Parts: sequence; structure tokens; C-alpha cells
Amino acid sequence: MTEQKRGKRLAKYVPDYVVFDLETTGMSATDDAIIEISAVRVRNGEAAGTFSTLVNPGREIPPAATRVNGITDEMVAGAPDIGTALEEFLEFAGEDVLVGHNIHRFDLNFVNAAALEQFGRTVENDYIDTLYMARRCLPQLKNYKLVDIAAYFGVNRDGAHRALKDCEMNRKCFEEMAKLWDDAQVEVCPRCGGELVKRKGKFGEFFGCGNFPACRFTKNGK
Repeated sequence: MTEQKRGKRLAKYVPDYVVFDLETTGMSATDDAIIEISAVRVRNGEAAGTFSTLVNPGREIPPAATRVNGITDEMVAGAPDIGTALEEFLEFAGEDVLVGHNIHRFDLNFVNAAALEQFGRTVENDYIDTLYMARRCLPQLKNYKLVDIAAYFGVNRDGAHRALKDCEMNRKCFEEMAKLWDDAQVEVCPRCGGELVKRKGKFGEFFGCGNFPACRFTKNGK
């Protein structure tokens, strides 16, 4: 099978995007399943439309997952399957940049695994992970969970751990962090818009693109 093209992680703010969040049966994109997908379309920093659906995973939801997100087998019994739900979500997202918290290592792994299984392709939308953004903008924080960032900015956290509420909470946090972004002094890859990361190589320190191997831009570390 040929390698599937995936979107690049961007290190910048954009005013038009789709912020999304998932709830799942567990932590493994290989062994667990999506049970809720929600998204908010944003234009010029303001909410301009929403998408939200429960997903029937075709299996029992573990009690541990229900304790976190409150979603039960009864709630998803009449919900669409992942193929239908994912197709509707991707249609809603279109070609927009995707924004989410910890999506680089979690949500997009689930989305890409499901898209590959259902449609034979992965998602090519570029994306911004607010977890990485928060680490740059808010170095004073000890924890970087979405609820911790929301608490710092005074964003209402009622209803956290349901996908649509987390989307709206993250939208507000993203907009607040955008005001701090210029002061974070992040070096951006001129080729793809990713974050340049300092690394050590055979000949000393250098800056390499965080989207390696998709982007192989480098520059001298001095």
C-alpha cells in the first residue's frame, strides 16, 4: 500500500478554521472506536456553524469511558455508524484548517484510521494543535489539559468531556492564545508553515521542521 498523504501541523494562528473534538471508547486508535464527533466552523474568530453526532461503535462502551464522557450504549443505539458520521464530518470540515487539543497524537490518529478503513484514504487538511500552542504561549502552567487552559483564561468549563462543549471551550482558548502568539517567538518553517525544532545531528545543532519526514527543511542552528 502506498503511503497516505496527511495534513501538516501548522505553527500559526488562522482566523478561519474548524475546531473539532472526539469522544472514544478508549485511548488506542487501533483497538478502540469513536463514539462522538463534534465540530464548530469558525470565521474571523467567531462561531459560524456547528456539527455534532453520536456514533454507534458496534460494540459495548466500556464503563471507564462512560465515566469520563457520560456516553452510554443506550445513547448510541440509534446513532449512525462511523462511515456515515465521518463522511458528514469531513463534508462539514471541507478544506478548512482543523484545530483541536492534542489532535496530533490522539484525535487525528482515530480520524485517519477510520478514514483509511472506510474510504481508503487519510485526511489531508492541515491542522493546528492547541496543546503545542499552549506549551509555547503559557510556559508558566504546570498542566496543559484543555480544562487547565480554560481555567487560566476564565473560560466556562461546565460540560467538559462532551465533544461539542470541548470544541467551544477550545475555540475560546485558541482565540485567547492567538493574542500571545507573537510573543512566543516560535520559528516557523518557510516551506510548510510547521514549527522549526532545534535538534542535534552529526555535525552539531540544527533546526529541522516538525513535519519531518513530510517536510525536510533544515537550517543552521547557530
